[in-house]
Amino acid sequence: MSEHRRKPPQPQGGGRAAARRAAQQPTPGRRAAPRGGPTLPGRGRTEEPRTGSRAEARRADRRGAGPGGRRRPPGGAGPGRARRDGGRPGKKRFIDYPRAGRAGWRRWIPSWRLVTGSIASFIGLIVGTVGVALAVVQVPSAQLASKVQKNVYYWSDGKQMVVAGGGSLNRQIVPISQIPMSMQNAVISAENASFYKDWGVDPMGIARAVVKMAQGGETQSGSTITQQFVKNTYLSQEQTLKRKATELLISVKVGATQDKHDILAGYLNTAYYGRGAYGIQAAARAYYDKDCADLTPSESAYLAATLNGPNLYDPYGGQGPAATPEKNTKRATDRWKWTLDREVQVGHMEAAERDKWVGQGFPQPQKPKPATNRAGQIGYLTDLADNYITAHSTISKGELDKGGYQIYTTFDRKKVNALAKSVEDVRKANLKPDVRDVDKYVQFGGASVEPGTGKIVAIYGGENALTHFTNNADYTGVQVGSTFKPFVLAAAMTHGKRNPALGAQQSDSQRTLVSPESIYNGDNKLTLRMYNGTVWHDQDGREWHQKNDGDEDKGLISLRTAMQFSVNTPYIQLGMDVGTDLVREAALAAGLDKEQLASITPTFSLGTSAPSAIRLAGAYATFADSGRQIDPYSVEKVEKDGKPVYQHEKKSTQAFSANVANNVTDVLKTVVEAGTGTAAKLGARPVAGKTGTTDGNRSAWFAGYTPQLSTAIGMYRVDPNAKNQQFLSMRGVGGKPTIHGASFPAEIWADYMGKALKGTPIRQFDPPQPIGEKIFGDGASPSPAPAPSASPSASPSESAPASPSAPPSPTPRPTRTCGLLDPRCRLGDHGHKDDGGPGGGPAGSTGGEPGGPGGQEGDSGGGDDQMPPGQSRRQGGGLFGGPFG
Repeated sequence: MSEHRRKPPQPQGGGRAAARRAAQQPTPGRRAAPRGGPTLPGRGRTEEPRTGSRAEARRADRRGAGPGGRRRPPGGAGPGRARRDGGRPGKKRFIDYPRAGRAGWRRWIPSWRLVTGSIASFIGLIVGTVGVALAVVQVPSAQLASKVQKNVYYWSDGKQMVVAGGGSLNRQIVPISQIPMSMQNAVISAENASFYKDWGVDPMGIARAVVKMAQGGETQSGSTITQQFVKNTYLSQEQTLKRKATELLISVKVGATQDKHDILAGYLNTAYYGRGAYGIQAAARAYYDKDCADLTPSESAYLAATLNGPNLYDPYGGQGPAATPEKNTKRATDRWKWTLDREVQVGHMEAAERDKWVGQGFPQPQKPKPATNRAGQIGYLTDLADNYITAHSTISKGELDKGGYQIYTTFDRKKVNALAKSVEDVRKANLKPDVRDVDKYVQFGGASVEPGTGKIVAIYGGENALTHFTNNADYTGVQVGSTFKPFVLAAAMTHGKRNPALGAQQSDSQRTLVSPESIYNGDNKLTLRMYNGTVWHDQDGREWHQKNDGDEDKGLISLRTAMQFSVNTPYIQLGMDVGTDLVREAALAAGLDKEQLASITPTFSLGTSAPSAIRLAGAYATFADSGRQIDPYSVEKVEKDGKPVYQHEKKSTQAFSANVANNVTDVLKTVVEAGTGTAAKLGARPVAGKTGTTDGNRSAWFAGYTPQLSTAIGMYRVDPNAKNQQFLSMRGVGGKPTIHGASFPAEIWADYMGKALKGTPIRQFDPPQPIGEKIFGDGASPSPAPAPSASPSASPSESAPASPSAPPSPTPRPTRTCGLLDPRCRLGDHGHKDDGGPGGGPAGSTGGEPGGPGGQEGDSGGGDDQMPPGQSRRQGGGLFGGPFG
């Protein structure tokens, strides 16, 4: 570079002022920045003098400003920008990221200030969120299941029946003072050594569990005793992140607000130890048959081990291939030793004491005992009582499951045992499932109700509540067949037959009350008619011709005789004459449940409904008590902590006039004295009752009563393991061609009632007074000629004396019904088919129900080969409904 460019221009006079002016001129030399100076050649703009030091100029050069206002490379600010911002530095950003003043990959490397600030902000956010959550979250009320205890049930005589209930949990809560220190120390040592020091959660424990699981090791919860107590007491057991987060928050709050001893007692009383035992007291009983206060340190160490997974630590084995007795014993022994070592390690036991217990060997628990508190009929009884309580009191199912109630039932222990024995005696004597496949899946159900009070004194729910879970005394969907006919007769004597000349809706004053001596045509395949005599047609315009069992013509018979020998055609026509809606009314008034009644169809009168044994016995008890209806009940009172919380109140209504009820009873006496129910006789004791058998011989019933007791016995077949549940035919059961109400059900009924009433005085029914008029149903002659007394076709050598109040009747003969699945079988409690039914097997065979001197019966409840196609059987109600919609 030339020398003259490094020297400042020499002043040419003018003194100091000139020197100052000269100093203000740009220095001739390198890259004077344009700043309003002289116009540069060829540029068309002035040059501004550069300000600042040479170092700043060099830095500006490196940044690409360029001398003489040359343009910056792409991305640079350039001289234009410098002019716009007046040369001031750019505004700083709050978060300098990507970083200004850096090029390339350096722009994306955060500064230490940014990293530190981000971490601090994140921690602050977490702390703030947790703080707000802790302030907002509330410790909920204890879960109902966490305080479950057992209920105590009592027989009707006040003696204890069983300690049961409380849901499926076996739990008895004990205070911390009754839990030995050895048990407390064992659990703390094995589960949460820092229990008395932590805040309810153990972050390091959670971290260790996460690392262990990430490494593929044994799954661990990382939960403290407080967390497990919170989960058992306050929360559901679902495995979700939300539940876990809630558990952590509540655990912190519980750990900070509740006494550690209360938390420990709560955990020990709610934890599951296996063998159905919840809580340390139940566990001590289940494993060592002692109170928890009497547990030794060795036994305590083992029970603490079961908390790690009871299915895998019971020496007698558990469920699954990994829970064999051998594997479980080894696991339990190892865990027991480890727990004792752990107690020494954390200072809760001296080494010498540990050695003593180890020297005595593993504390082998007793063998598991079956849950006998539900065995036999007990489970059915307690379930029935529980259902009654929740339906008739303010005690909810959840509250009942918490336990702690004293429940006084109506069940009579002697009668319950007598009913169970009667059923089992008949079962053992007649059913041989190992020999006859048809004897498999046979079920019995029964109930006994006291007239005048409604007390359910006995039920038979099945062979064993531990193996058969459906209560056969309650609703099963089994149709009752001809046991329904008394309600048709009661409706006819209450409301009367409609006047054919008037409309369908008629008041009782426009009707004619019906006497049991009224005459109806009992012939087979009679055309079903409306009340006014016109032929009844279905929705497709087809007629219906009702059949009798065995396709037998019975001739003109009284309603009493039709009941006596269970003839179908008179009662289906009587139902049409009275109105099936009023028949339904009568059934409801007697005490049947409307939910258990079939839809209104002509065959409704023949028993397509499926009331439970309890309801059927209760409805018959209404007749026994001269028409006074009382709903059956099973619980007298309920107490808790010595205070009454429920008391049964007796309520009754007059369902029928006393004379209507007494006339029904008188007709039903005829059934037992000289009809299909003679197997139910009780010697000199008066009995009224009715047999019933349904279509396809799929169920059989006997329901009857004395003045003191009403009982219904049902019998049916159903395979509980079948994919499609359906009632099966009972033909051949017990080696008999068919099963009817007069066979096993009546036999059980008589045997039980004889035992139940033993020692009670013989009482007579109230005598009936004449009622109604002797009307003549459609097709009946006004002056029917008397027929000779009936004699049983099965025993022609015996004469059948007619009831004193019954008119003579033609000889009844065995009958048959059609199969349930026959596509033409669409109508009738007593529809029949030539190729078999309750009355017999193949076409032409006899059968029916041996009724003793007086006749035979074969009822059915849901089919007939004359039903027009297209009608639905299912609309009749129960499991197999009737035909008309």
